[in-house]
Amino acid sequence: MKKTAIYPGTFDPFTNGHLNLVVRSLNMFDDVIVAIAPSLKKQPLFSLEERFSMIERSLKKVKRVRIEVFDGLLVEYVKKKKGVAIVRGLRAVSDFEYELQLALMNRRLNPAVETVFMMPNEEYSFLTATIVKEIASLGGPVGQLVPKVVEQELRKRFRLT
Repeated sequence: MKKTAIYPGTFDPFTNGHLNLVVRSLNMFDDVIVAIAPSLKKQPLFSLEERFSMIERSLKKVKRVRIEVFDGLLVEYVKKKKGVAIVRGLRAVSDFEYELQLALMNRRLNPAVETVFMMPNEEYSFLTATIVKEIASLGGPVGQLVPKVVEQELRKRFRLT
C-alpha cells in the first residue's frame, strides 16, 4: 500500500528548511504532498498562486512530490488524499508546545492520521519564513536560506537588485 504524507503550511516563502524536510520525508513515504494553506490570518506576503509557483519551481527536480492548495480542516484533506501522516517541522523547543497541541487535536478529529515531527538539518534549525522576509526587506542576503527562485521573487517584491 502506497504511503502518502501531507506536509502542510503557508510557505510564505518556501525556505531551504522546508525543502530539507520535503526531501528527507521522501525517505519514509512513497509520496509527499506539499499542501499550501491560504492562512489569511497571517496576511501573507505572497499570494497562493505565487507561493504555488515558487514551490513548484523549487521542487521541479524532486520526484514523488505534488504541490496542492487546500482549505478547511487538515485531517479532512489528509483523508481525502488517502494520506497516512502529516509531516511537521520542529526547529526549537518553542515550536513543540504549539505543534503538540495541533497533533493531539488532529488525532482527536481523526485517529487514523499520524503526525510525524521532523527536525530540519542543523543549518536550518533557526530558519523561519518570517526571518527570511525581514532580512530580504532590509536588503540582506537570503541566498543560503531559500531556493534560488524564492530569492529572485523576494528581490522583486522588495525591489532589490
